[in-house]
Amino acid sequence: MADTYATAREMLRALAAKDISARELLDAHLARNDGLHTKLNAVIETDIARAKKDAQAIDDARARGKPLGPLAGIPMTIKDGFDVENMPAVCGNPALVGRAKTCPDAAVVARARKAGAVIWGKTNVPLMLGDLQSFNEIYGTTNNPYDVTRTPGGSSGGSATALAAGITPLEIGSDIGGSLRHPANYCGVYSLKPTWNALPQAGHIPPLPDNWFEPDLNVVGPMARNAEDLRLLYGVLHDSAARPRRDVKGARVALWNAEPNWPLSAEVKAATVRVAKALGDCGVEVVEAKPAIDGEEMMRNYMVRIGAEMSANLPDAAFAEFLAGAEADKRAFAEHPDWTSAASYRLSATALYRDVTRTLVARHRMKEQLTAFYASGFDAILMPITPVPAFRHSQSESFMDRHIEIEGRTWPFLTMVNWISLATFLHAPAIAVPAGRTGDGLPVGVQLVGTWNGEDRLFDFAAALEETLGGFTKPAL
Repeated sequence: MADTYATAREMLRALAAKDISARELLDAHLARNDGLHTKLNAVIETDIARAKKDAQAIDDARARGKPLGPLAGIPMTIKDGFDVENMPAVCGNPALVGRAKTCPDAAVVARARKAGAVIWGKTNVPLMLGDLQSFNEIYGTTNNPYDVTRTPGGSSGGSATALAAGITPLEIGSDIGGSLRHPANYCGVYSLKPTWNALPQAGHIPPLPDNWFEPDLNVVGPMARNAEDLRLLYGVLHDSAARPRRDVKGARVALWNAEPNWPLSAEVKAATVRVAKALGDCGVEVVEAKPAIDGEEMMRNYMVRIGAEMSANLPDAAFAEFLAGAEADKRAFAEHPDWTSAASYRLSATALYRDVTRTLVARHRMKEQLTAFYASGFDAILMPITPVPAFRHSQSESFMDRHIEIEGRTWPFLTMVNWISLATFLHAPAIAVPAGRTGDGLPVGVQLVGTWNGEDRLFDFAAALEETLGGFTKPAL
């Protein structure tokens, strides 16, 4: 039986050497999922007949010496926020059950398939991708492979679980509120949130199929178990040749791991320090520094922007409830002016166009501040991803009304998006990198935020850290 924890590049070499066939490799991953499905519930839809047909076609083409794509024979699952031919996106939404299976592949899915990926399943998400956990009434709850009582994160939680469990070597996710980075952090894998608009979003839901627009904050991106596989998949999705790795010696990285009202657990903060030391061991100069950007102002503008954008997918009745409660929310916010509160989110969802436009003004200024910071000699910013490692399943309230305990103090649940807001609001790329385990054995990661279209340099940092600090480690399943 094939090793489903091998890297994608190792699998490709074995396929090229004919040590294993695409059919055999697919069967190994299907068997792995069958053995873990009840425990993890990562994969929620399959098209095995199509996958076996595609794998056999690749084996036949290889036997005839025909040219093959860069992912030829690699089995893959896809986040259920993307349309896949014969497996339309449902996103945990009862209203989307029964969509026509004749939907075309989403743009990035089509690129992966053209490169020879054998796409066989879809991975679980929260309802309409709107949570930092992955559960819904149609497909149920996805569990973290390191502790099944905890979440793998969201919204690409099924993707991260499948990677960490050896069910798939590569995945495609998306990110508007940390949905690539949170799950990677909780499951000890790698993900890339690219520069906004670097990859096409066509075929991604939300927005709803009949109400589609190109979201201002959302991006799609690759996920993998190691840095070079991540680079490989990004090159395929970007439709460009992956650039060779460069040495990071002599680079300069800013460490930003403290900000007023952006709490961190001691273990997460320690992870950022551990990574900073590892970068130093690679010859990188690490300096405690941050751009001249006020964190609270950035969160205020980010929350208005994301709330307004996500409200486009709210049912009319739900939006009407938000409008009806606006005055009460204004009073609540005046008493407790916290931009991560439920009142703040509901007000953002009903924001005036004037207020939304003002976020563009703020973003332009903050982009200039970030540009100046990088121009002063920095190549990237090292930051936490979330304040805490994977938390226990919490499904009794909406995400707006939940709370999270951090170092003995209770915070609004949306505090969890503070540290991811810089890259998202300012359209910058960010790479999530494993940074070891906590005392409880839970993965913890960090992110490196780069310059616009500077994804290749982020891959260099991730690869160097993988060699120096260590990367993905298997869960005890």
